[in-house]
Amino acid sequence: MVQTAGSEGGQSLVENLLSVSGAFEGSEDIAGARDLARSFLTDVQAVHGLPVSGRAMGMVQLVVSELVTNARKYAPGPCLLTLELTGGLVEVTVWDSNPTPPAILAPDPLRIGRHGLEIVMAVGRSFAVHREPVGKRITTAIVPADDPGGGVC
Repeated sequence: MVQTAGSEGGQSLVENLLSVSGAFEGSEDIAGARDLARSFLTDVQAVHGLPVSGRAMGMVQLVVSELVTNARKYAPGPCLLTLELTGGLVEVTVWDSNPTPPAILAPDPLRIGRHGLEIVMAVGRSFAVHREPVGKRITTAIVPADDPGGGVC
């Protein structure tokens, strides 16, 4: 099930919340999670007129893929992905049923695999893990548009 919330009234869209959520249960759903992210950002740009760079589109899909993959790999049951545009950032949140925080490993160029959270933390503006009454929630934020001067916002 996917739910979407939009903006209301005459306020700025950036101040209001735009969001979409989806539940994913199987490893084949990782592609579906990326599709949900791409669709959400396409709508943010096409329907709401907010800029989303190609770089940001790719980064959000990468982050979604990494976080949903981890949830499917390390937690029983479904996971919930929520994407929100708030405060000028795209927040990516993944909830899963395992209350154990993820192991955040130090960068190691010789390690094969297990670089997902390292990537998420490198491309995100923020990174947080919150324990929930059931499971945990991991949230990161991505800047949706590149700075016209060439840098990243």
